[in-house]
Amino acid sequence: MATGTETGDVTGTRDKDYNLIWYVEACLNNALRLETYIQDAERAEDTEVADLFRKAQADSRKGAELGKELLRARLSGD
Repeated sequence: MATGTETGDVTGTRDKDYNLIWYVEACLNNALRLETYIQDAERAEDTEVADLFRKAQADSRKGAELGKELLRARLSGD
């Protein structure tokens, strides 16, 4: 539902800050979702798939942490 004209007037949050917040939330949600997939793979005794999902989960966590650091710095005015 993106528009080319919303610059924070509707949401009260500038696009770049909103996008960063969305990114962190998406990374965290992905990490949670992957936990379910890891458990499914483990129940099926498919270590190859479980390992893939663990790596993807670690990447999602890393993305969330990087996004949180950047967001923290931006919102504090650094």
